[in-house]
Amino acid sequence: MKPTEPEQPDLQEKLQTSAAVTMFVLSDSAGETASKLAQATMAQYPSVEFNLFRRTFIHTKEHLIKALSDAKKHNAIILHTLIKEELVDLTNHFCEEADLYHFDVLTPPVSEVERRTGVAPSREPGALHHLNENYFKRIKAMEFAVMYDDGKDPRGFLEADVVLLGVSRTSKTPLSLFLANKNLKVANLPLVPQAHIPKQLWEIDPKKIVGLTNDPNVLNSIRKERMRSYGLNPDSAYSDIEKIKAELTFANDLYEKLGCVVINVASLSIEETASMILNALNLEDHSYYTSETKD
Repeated sequence: MKPTEPEQPDLQEKLQTSAAVTMFVLSDSAGETASKLAQATMAQYPSVEFNLFRRTFIHTKEHLIKALSDAKKHNAIILHTLIKEELVDLTNHFCEEADLYHFDVLTPPVSEVERRTGVAPSREPGALHHLNENYFKRIKAMEFAVMYDDGKDPRGFLEADVVLLGVSRTSKTPLSLFLANKNLKVANLPLVPQAHIPKQLWEIDPKKIVGLTNDPNVLNSIRKERMRSYGLNPDSAYSDIEKIKAELTFANDLYEKLGCVVINVASLSIEETASMILNALNLEDHSYYTSETKD
């Protein structure tokens, strides 16, 4: 992310944005937890240039010292999710000696749970990613999303936890897979004016249906870019603004008849839309983590 400077930036601003901020993620597993924290932090500074380095599956002191030494060269901010006490202690000691900012993501909450329960943590690296029952439920949910993508088999609507409806390019498939990763069975149906609407859609509870919509101009831009990516003329019936408006009107009329939740995805990321869906359908507390899973 490169800073965009005004035409005559003052000296202080130039000093603040002249050098990149380096962040190191250290983990004894895949490093996803600390990486998300790093990305959330960087997103707050769109005008700052960042360098993000990941050092994952660290299991030995030698591997850790090499990663810490690399971080020291860049005066990096260190975010870590190490769970073995000897590696945590080594990281803290090294960073204090080198005067490096470091944030231990796991130790404080793990220690607090131990204090409250009297139960010692397993201190097992990568425990979150165990191939347990929860993992296999997630795999089944993802297989379900693939099987019932794009209305391939309307019978899937009857088994789904969530049914997504929308015209082309409203993120139905990415959302289906994202929600499947939370153990939700999701089916989706593309909407085309005058197309047959499967009878199963009227047989399910509208409280589990989500209608996705978009702004015509945004959808027009997305579809044109899609055509360009295929090496085709961007100005086609697919991207015609009047046709898009007709599609959206058709979709919104259907949503009103169904009485389902409607979400405009025009300015939303997949994560934001998914969160809104979980909230609207009262699925935020859906148990996709079990007592067997640990970070």
